[in-house]
Amino acid sequence: MSGDEKTLLPKPPWLRKKLYNNTFNVDRAIEHNGLETICKEAACPNRSECWHAGTATFLILGRICTRKCTFCNVESGTPGFVDPLEPTKVADAVEALKLNYTVITSVNRDDLPDGGAQHFVDVIRAVRERRPDNKIEVLIPDLLGDWEALRKIVDVAPEVLNHNIETIEPFYYYVRPKADYRRSLELFSEVKRMAPSMVTKSGIMVGMGEDPNDVRQAFRDLLEAGVDVLTVGQYLQPTRQHLDVEEYVTPEQFEAYAEYAYSIGFKGVASGVFVRSSYKADELYAQARQKIEMQEELA
Repeated sequence: MSGDEKTLLPKPPWLRKKLYNNTFNVDRAIEHNGLETICKEAACPNRSECWHAGTATFLILGRICTRKCTFCNVESGTPGFVDPLEPTKVADAVEALKLNYTVITSVNRDDLPDGGAQHFVDVIRAVRERRPDNKIEVLIPDLLGDWEALRKIVDVAPEVLNHNIETIEPFYYYVRPKADYRRSLELFSEVKRMAPSMVTKSGIMVGMGEDPNDVRQAFRDLLEAGVDVLTVGQYLQPTRQHLDVEEYVTPEQFEAYAEYAYSIGFKGVASGVFVRSSYKADELYAQARQKIEMQEELA
């Protein structure tokens, strides 16, 4: 049901976020290099906090997505040409900001033969050439199940390979109509087959009316597929034209989700009202990396 057809849920007192004003350096570096960020395009509630800390998630392959998910604020339609200078531009921004941990994501580019995989590779290589010690997390689309395209990205060894499952399986037909729940799970299985030690990560939103049992089932599905790190956050309606918020999940329920996720074996979990896929990404990576190395030593 659209937001115009019913009264919107009142926001609870815990849904408040401190805003930071000192974001000039990040904003300037992004604008100077003609770049996009998912921070802006997806209306992320953590934008001012992350930018205040000097971090950002770069959005490559343009700002027009070939899919139209009902929760997402990114514009959909027919994308333009891929900018061949974008890898250099991202590397310039990473160097200017002196980042030690960089997150790179993209819109879905189902119009490209490899879904944009080679462009991810080019960006990763450009950033590493400029800042060799910089750790890189990629948040990739499902590449329409093209595992050879996936291999291109895995072979350049980003520290973290992230792909968000976003919601529970029963909701896929209207939340992510062009995506496939099982295909996303298979993506992680393929990553672990290609690179068993690579840190894998996925995220899910809650507050769309899902049953907690279905949420926990999604956790188990992700763990079985090989996911190491899990993020869980509150869905927030970007505009009245997007999917309604059915529930504001309490902080206590988010804590319960985190406890359950850790209890079944995830190596890193962030669960909270404002948690998003890239929130405190460096901390979650370090936590997961340490546990993977400990397991390898014991094997």
